[in-house]
Amino acid sequence: MSRREVRDSAFKLVFEQLLRDDDIQELYDIAEEIDEITVNDEVKQLVDGTLAHAEELDGIIENYSRSRKLSRISKLNHAILRIALFECLYDDATPMNAAISEAVKLAMTYTYKEDASFINGVLGAFSREHGGEDDNA
Repeated sequence: MSRREVRDSAFKLVFEQLLRDDDIQELYDIAEEIDEITVNDEVKQLVDGTLAHAEELDGIIENYSRSRKLSRISKLNHAILRIALFECLYDDATPMNAAISEAVKLAMTYTYKEDASFINGVLGAFSREHGGEDDNA
């Protein structure tokens, strides 16, 4: 499974958790049962890490989202931003600019063009203040 596929599966699970507020293990079980979302150790590591730091990540999103309060950000964008910020902060194997680029690609797949620009803006602002090389902003 490629890193992009891991990220895509993790995104779907984090999004589902935001929508339903169910226990993540229940969502893992459902995903495995319906066999539409791959759930393996890499996916669980990314999802579990993202959810474990959700409050911190949401604070960062609120801080760098100049145009929208967290409550006004779509659940799709919220999930993408959480995963990208988790990767930027806690995944040493993923460079910040790669995490941002992948977040924009996810947004272009699942949201509107304006949403991809919004995500790039939030993550770009974060990157500039935290010393990341942001090739997308």
